[in-house]
Amino acid sequence: MKKKVFVSGCYDLLHSGHVEFFREAAQYGDLYVGIGSDATILDYKHHKTVYSEQERLFMVKSIRYVKDAFINCGHGIMDFVPTVEALKPDILVVNEDGSNEDKRRFCAEHGIEYVVLQRKPSEGLAARSSTDLKKSKSAIPTRLDLAGTWIDQPYVSCFAPGWALTISLEPNFEIRERCGLSTSTRNIIKRIWPYQLPNMDPETLARLVFCFENHPEREDGIVSGAQDSIGICMPGLCRHYYDNHFWPEKIETCQDEAVLSWLEEHLCMVPMFPRRPGCSVVENKDITKAKVQNLAKAADDCWSAIMKRDLEGFAAAFRASFEAQVSMFPGMVEPATVGDIPALEVDPVTGLATDGYLPKVQDYIDRYGQMPGVLAWKMPGAGGGGYLVLVCESRDAFPEGAIEVTIRRGGM
Repeated sequence: MKKKVFVSGCYDLLHSGHVEFFREAAQYGDLYVGIGSDATILDYKHHKTVYSEQERLFMVKSIRYVKDAFINCGHGIMDFVPTVEALKPDILVVNEDGSNEDKRRFCAEHGIEYVVLQRKPSEGLAARSSTDLKKSKSAIPTRLDLAGTWIDQPYVSCFAPGWALTISLEPNFEIRERCGLSTSTRNIIKRIWPYQLPNMDPETLARLVFCFENHPEREDGIVSGAQDSIGICMPGLCRHYYDNHFWPEKIETCQDEAVLSWLEEHLCMVPMFPRRPGCSVVENKDITKAKVQNLAKAADDCWSAIMKRDLEGFAAAFRASFEAQVSMFPGMVEPATVGDIPALEVDPVTGLATDGYLPKVQDYIDRYGQMPGVLAWKMPGAGGGGYLVLVCESRDAFPEGAIEVTIRRGGM
């Protein structure tokens, strides 16, 4: 009679490393697998699973090396104990980074052989780990604001109401922190749903994210603008209307494939440098009714030009929106220094820095604004660094190294 072999794990992002582990463990006898429950993973790892326990059970049972599988009914790192006590295996197999003295002691007390396997990929395959996959496979989108930035703050819209325009972007490029692509809100989302947005009404989802991020006990006292959660959660092109409130009075979306493809043909992003510690983009702000009205008009013109696929009009409105932003918040281009900022020797993108010279946003504007085929530019988010977003005549005019954007289509 074959010996009973037992292994246990979450197997949430099932990959080739798991299958190889099962193959090696099955060489010791009939393999039985204990799977962490949804509740255990939520309690122990503080996040929801990608796949439900029943889906994971189905997938593990379908692997040919597995004799049978069960959902563990225990809790924590030793959640398999009730399963083992019922199954009475002869051997418990773990991989090297899953081994610990508690497991070893448990096996000794129950007369179970304890086997530790080295983690290695199957021949010809790359090494895989759930941790690395989670880092690289998150499908949480980000957002790019096209016009009306800052209008989602009541201290701006109190002077004049207006629209903010955003597009939801697929995360198919490196999304750098402190660069104007709403990484703070995106990181908040990943605390609840680490890998993908839930399948629910996008506007309701955006409101939930906004409320979760701006909870009453938020220590910094800052309310993040609603355009961040809306831009991330609502697919396609979206505009939202603000009138002296944090949440917009109305939201409109465009899912027209011709319009979205047209935007992708003319928009790209150039990496600059992250907004540096010790600088402020809101110092020296100068908000007036006339300036906010200019911001609101530029957003109206931008939407109208996009709907008509009028490139010249879009570029003019894009520039006008950025100029209106900077007129109110000059720190977007020239951040105020509120602490010591270390100098760079060389900027990795422009090569402009020499002898400790610290590159500035204007250096990038001067460089890329003069390139053939570049029609307009602005910074996403609060500015102070990050990316320079360009409107170009076509993809052929995108500067070398620029990031092409992919707009997230409707659905989840």
